[in-house]
Amino acid sequence: MARNLILSGGMYHDFPATSAALAQTLAEVGVESDVTEDIVGGLADAPEYQLITINALRWRMRQERFADHRARWRFELPAQARTALLDHLERGGGLLCMHSAAICFDDWQGWPRVLGACWDWSKSHHPPLGWASVRVHGGHPVVDGLRDFDLVDEVYSDLTVLSDVHPLASAMGQPLVWARPVRRGRVVYDALGHDTRSYDSPIHRTLLQRAALWLLKRPVDVGD
Repeated sequence: MARNLILSGGMYHDFPATSAALAQTLAEVGVESDVTEDIVGGLADAPEYQLITINALRWRMRQERFADHRARWRFELPAQARTALLDHLERGGGLLCMHSAAICFDDWQGWPRVLGACWDWSKSHHPPLGWASVRVHGGHPVVDGLRDFDLVDEVYSDLTVLSDVHPLASAMGQPLVWARPVRRGRVVYDALGHDTRSYDSPIHRTLLQRAALWLLKRPVDVGD
């Protein structure tokens, strides 16, 4: 059974619940997950895991409206943790990044080049949480054969996305899911997953299971 480390925690989201839902979803395809809010401590154990998942909202919080939350949630990713992530990819490991991972680690200039995008506070936004219609694009094992689907979620909009990103799914004209090789490893970003209602969609769960298998370089044979 493959081992997955879920780095969790942050504000405005029920990360304990979504991390548990994600762990249950991946367990159905043979991935055993450990969940921690200690991002630095967790990454110190990165060599023990074949898959690392970032389901968190941890950043520098330089915007004044977050001043009251800085004592609890302000975060910078130290050099040894950055190295641990890059070494994980260099070993051929997989990195699954959910929803607010695009906001995380804003003190690390290299993070957008790993993820494929980043949140830009001058333009990025999302409409209110609600029903969204997700269009699935073909051409990749993570999504081939999957139908379009509807779910309750936030559609992250106007991210700064690298030019080499090819969306596997989109909504409202916004790229939501993509997969990319990084070093000797693989990265999948899924901008969905605001709360557990996102995991009520069977197709979204299947997409995530396929993503995990692809990241682990295993056969992607999960149906829709």
